[in-house]
Amino acid sequence: MAEPTVPETDDEAVTEGASPDAPEGVVEDPRTEAERQRDEYLDALQRLQADFENYRKRVARAAEESAARAAGELAGKLLPVLDALDLAQAHFADSTADEAAALTQSRALLLDTLEKAGLERVDAKGVEFDPTIHDAVAHVPVEGEGDGTHEVTEVLRAGYRWRGAVLRPAMVQVRG
Repeated sequence: MAEPTVPETDDEAVTEGASPDAPEGVVEDPRTEAERQRDEYLDALQRLQADFENYRKRVARAAEESAARAAGELAGKLLPVLDALDLAQAHFADSTADEAAALTQSRALLLDTLEKAGLERVDAKGVEFDPTIHDAVAHVPVEGEGDGTHEVTEVLRAGYRWRGAVLRPAMVQVRG
């Protein structure tokens, strides 16, 4: 049977109950050790909660961006429908038939619905040419000396923005 070891000096007896973080020769109170561990666990929990909150916000932001991108793609796919309705309305511009009125109302309803979701039509005549929103496909020379600016004289196909970003540039004729 092994005999219990007895410390040879008083210093060894003092350091046996000390924690590894405590200075040499100091015995740490069990309550102090428990409070230190509690503080460590609380700190770790707070960091974990903050990380989770950041993750939750990042996922929500990504979901919103994905939904907006999908809606923009759908709006882009509907632009040929709007173009066809524009052409039909121009064709029946002088007509007083009920069909022409129904066509105008349908076009206005579709355009209004898309505008509420974030679609903006770019089709102003007489504005200065802006290559970020206009696609110049025809040029009319200026008689005499021009002032160096280019003006949109005719919109051949309307352009659109989706929530501020150009979805499709307007096809225009430019003078200047």
